[in-house]
Amino acid sequence: MSYRVAVAGATGAVGREILKTLAQRNFPVSEVAALASGRSAGQEVSFGEDKVLKVQNLETFDFTGWDIGLFSPGASVSAIHAPRAGAQGCIVIDNTSQFRMDPDVPLVVPEVNPQDVAKFHKKNIIANPNCSTIQMVVALKPLHDRFKIKRVVVSTYQSVSGAGKEGMDELYQNTKVSFVNQAATPQVVQKDIAFNVIPQIDVFMDDGATKEEWKMAVETKKILDPNVPVIATCVRVPVFIGHSEAVYVEFEKPVSVKEAREVLAKAPGVVVEDRHVPGGYITPIECQGEDATFVSRIRKDPTVENGLAFWCVSDNLRKGAALNAVQIAEVLVAQGLLKKAA
Repeated sequence: MSYRVAVAGATGAVGREILKTLAQRNFPVSEVAALASGRSAGQEVSFGEDKVLKVQNLETFDFTGWDIGLFSPGASVSAIHAPRAGAQGCIVIDNTSQFRMDPDVPLVVPEVNPQDVAKFHKKNIIANPNCSTIQMVVALKPLHDRFKIKRVVVSTYQSVSGAGKEGMDELYQNTKVSFVNQAATPQVVQKDIAFNVIPQIDVFMDDGATKEEWKMAVETKKILDPNVPVIATCVRVPVFIGHSEAVYVEFEKPVSVKEAREVLAKAPGVVVEDRHVPGGYITPIECQGEDATFVSRIRKDPTVENGLAFWCVSDNLRKGAALNAVQIAEVLVAQGLLKKAA
């Protein structure tokens, strides 16, 4: 059986990656529609190696008869068109932040909580988590199952592609002008991102945390376990693609580095590269274009009982967005949920 799939936000960085991922994974499509704003209508985007799709206007697109909508057009746009698509019988997998904490919308990472996919029926919408949350919970899930997590402390080092194509363009432009001693005027991030790190992603909240830090805490609870507290510090770094995280975990049960490494090595979606030699770890450049969450630098945290520290890296445009969305669609197919919804 094959399916009609509409990709909203098809001209953006994540939308293009979704089209690429659908083709690479041979998702069973009978027809693919590329959707974007009216000003992008008529543009062309690639699907696979030899197909070109003409972009259609999301605002006037009729989702009747379409099976899956993979959305990444921005939260305010999803707020309007995802419910419209759902009401027309199309199951929406939304990459924006709009529906993540909606109690009627499941928030899913297939390696962690695939059973929650079936809870989409109230709104015909499934939410894709924040990119930094996804890679962390993929690594935490097998450890939580074995040793039971008490507390998580994480510092993230997030690439500019998390701010979209505009963020990548700003890093490129700011780097160029820095070499000719010209001042850069930040437009996308809060300060000059070239050769700098910025400890703010998204807006500040009343308690002093940024919204990105809040997302990591509340999304982890919804996906993994409501009893797992998370404190995050999220930092934008001058890297084009690939998020990195330094994760410190306290467990209820004793844990050794050897046991943790063995558990992680067997976990779906995780690749362990943990050699205690110079370069025996994975960096953002090496994870680009890869599907896995890479875990390195596994070691004991001696400051707490049953503590463990590790480094994890993932391509935020793939596992952090496009791949996770396509994997959710694959779960819908594997569980026969598309046929039930039709």
